Amino acid sequence: MSNTQQPVDLDHLDRYTGGDRTINREILLLFETQCRELIAKLEHLSIGESDAKSWRQIAHTLKGAAHGIGAFALGDAAAEAEKTGNEKDATLAALERLKHKSAAVRLFIADFLKNSG
Repeated sequence: MSNTQQPVDLDHLDRYTGGDRTINREILLLFETQCRELIAKLEHLSIGESDAKSWRQIAHTLKGAAHGIGAFALGDAAAEAEKTGNEKDATLAALERLKHKSAAVRLFIADFLKNSG
């Protein structure tokens, strides 16, 4: 399976880090933390009274961060989530897609960290 079919395209990340595995580890650790925090914020917004502007801003941040490390499927799901408004069913469906995609990214990162240290 090529990197582009993986939850994180390490070739993409390597273009920014020069392939430095230590830097890759640091970036992936930072992303994993940021991703968890952003998904938790989106979950909080979807449970309570949805604030469409905050939802879009958080989804936009997740989209940029995911695309930046090469987690393209997660970034694309965040781009779709960014388009949802106050529609409760749409935000809940978008959140479920984000949680599914982010779980795959987190598992990939955990495996990468385990095998690169």
